[in-house]
Amino acid sequence: MKNFLLTICIIVGFTMTTKASFDIYSDIEAAFKSGSSNAIANYFGTTVDLTILSQEDVYSKAQAEIILKNFFAKNTPKTFTILHKGTSKEGAMYGIGSLQTNQGLSFRACFYLKQTNGKFVIQELRFEKQ
Repeated sequence: MKNFLLTICIIVGFTMTTKASFDIYSDIEAAFKSGSSNAIANYFGTTVDLTILSQEDVYSKAQAEIILKNFFAKNTPKTFTILHKGTSKEGAMYGIGSLQTNQGLSFRACFYLKQTNGKFVIQELRFEKQ
């Protein structure tokens, strides 16, 4: 009976983690598509390693949101598609996507998430011109 209960707990935990990861990807993809720095910042931890082209540093959540807002103001998203996503052996998640802008520019966006206090947060976010 104990083994049965343990198995059920493991299956439920795995299912909840898997569902949560799919929801996170969908939420982040929607936030990029809409150019919502606020929605993306909801996934930032207290600090985030942010790279936009050649500007790279570790910023507070509030600073990173402002920089991201300025980026989207200059590069209005037309489409965003997650091309690759996965999970490392340590449980960190990542996504690589393509951002097309109304200005005709194309950016590769990469984000890395880690679990902190039971919640996945964006640890690193990068934008590179394609």
